[in-house]
Amino acid sequence: MVHRPPRPQRSKTVKETEISKHTISVLVDNEAGVLARVIGLFSGRGYNIESLTVAEVDAGSRLSRITVVTSGTPMVIEQIKAQLGRLVPIHKVSDLTLAGPSVERELALVKVIATGEKRVESLRIADIFKARAVDATNTSFIFEIIGSPEKIDAFNKLMEPLGLAEISRTGVAAISRGTLMM
Repeated sequence: MVHRPPRPQRSKTVKETEISKHTISVLVDNEAGVLARVIGLFSGRGYNIESLTVAEVDAGSRLSRITVVTSGTPMVIEQIKAQLGRLVPIHKVSDLTLAGPSVERELALVKVIATGEKRVESLRIADIFKARAVDATNTSFIFEIIGSPEKIDAFNKLMEPLGLAEISRTGVAAISRGTLMM
């Protein structure tokens, strides 16, 4: 038996172990079970989905776009993209975070229960954020806000001390800027 010295371990750089958020756009056939397979891939391997949206984008070709926001190390993100690319009904996988400039938007409905000065302040903040009051009672508002996830997070944080009661978010819809096609 030959005794070999242990291989020196290559230390991982900060970049290799850094967890970052990625927006992945997946063009798929619009057919039953496709979304379940995509979600199954994530859950089966312990990957987290932070946001998920899906809608038909071409009725003639029966294609849908699934937009997934997930986090991981560069190696994990590459594994996710490779495994998604191997699923049969998938036509194209694009990492919008790495592909170049893109536009991300999300819609949220935010319920604020407040009276008196807090009610007035919630209207002021909504105006600053260009949120619309889509429902109002004597004690509550429901605001509709559209923007980047960071904008919605900032709006919600400011509404917390004023009586933030409930939030419903659509998830991120994203598309690459310029002439780059998915």
